[in-house]
Amino acid sequence: MIKFSVLYPNAPGATFDIAYYCDRHIPMVRAKLGPALKDAAVDHGLAGGTPGSAPTYIAMGHLYFESVEAFFSAFGPHAPEIVADVPNYTNVQPVLQISDVRISSLVAGAPS
Repeated sequence: MIKFSVLYPNAPGATFDIAYYCDRHIPMVRAKLGPALKDAAVDHGLAGGTPGSAPTYIAMGHLYFESVEAFFSAFGPHAPEIVADVPNYTNVQPVLQISDVRISSLVAGAPS
């Protein structure tokens, strides 16, 4: 299982419409990626690691796929439309990462 993460760094002047992201962007992404997308998760940053500190990331979106190849096959044809929607919810340049998921209830045999 792999996870494609889109991280939105927090910085002065950064804006992020979490309602739009959850209610419109992610459902659109789910529809476009179809059954290749095994799951999706959204994190909304609340605070950093010390009391009263700002979150490092305003939000994070995570998309789960069986493999890197499955991700690229599903995402590639829809990338322009998905990326074109970003200005509708943020002015932040996202950071992208693909990870190998080692522990998750989604991974066969992993503890729940």
